[in-house]
Parts: sequence; C-alpha cells; structure tokens
Amino acid sequence: MARSVNFDSINAAVAALDTADGPSKDLQRDAVRALLARLVERAPGRTVEVRVPPYGAVQCIAGPRHTRGTPPNVVETDPVTFIKLAVGRISFDEAVADGLVAASGTRADLGHLMPLAA
Repeated sequence: MARSVNFDSINAAVAALDTADGPSKDLQRDAVRALLARLVERAPGRTVEVRVPPYGAVQCIAGPRHTRGTPPNVVETDPVTFIKLAVGRISFDEAVADGLVAASGTRADLGHLMPLAA
C-alpha cells in the first residue's frame, strides 16, 4: 500500500529552512518521510537504497533487485540535506562534492530525480 505524500509537512520544512533554528526534529521527520514516499512513487524499484537516518530508508529505482547484505547502491545523507536536495536548494552533484551525501555504487546517482517537490 502506497503512502500518501504530505505536502504540508514538506512546505513547512522548506519555510523553516530559512529560519534561525531551521525545521524542528518532528518537522524534519515528517518531511523526510513524505519526500521518501515521493521518491518511491517517482522511481519505483529496489536497486538503490536511500537512507536518511534516523527518519527512514527506502529502496527505489528499477533494475537488479538487492535482497541480502549491504546493498551495492546506497545513498545516505542527513535530513536537512535531503530536504534541500528534494526541493532543489542544492544539486545532487554539489552535495556529493561537499561531502553532504555519501553515494556508492554505479546506480547511486539521484541527480536526475531531483527535485522531487518544488
């Protein structure tokens, strides 16, 4: 069963990015989960594991399916960076170059999928 995307939490988190304190932990959690759900809608599959600890991880992108052990294609980042990527505030290549995103594997480039929400 597909999760519905909560655009209200995404919009609130984006608005909070420009405040001194940034988005609260609860807002980060809700926005990350909504954006991960959007990522799965946009790129269904099980080839790449996208991790945004501590709020969630999903498998996406069509191709060879991973079933055991450490996935060969992994993308991992923090919640605020994931929100910024998903709304186009930072590019995937820039985030990787700046060390904000760890991407390993030949299919671990999410640049073509971003932004997820604008």
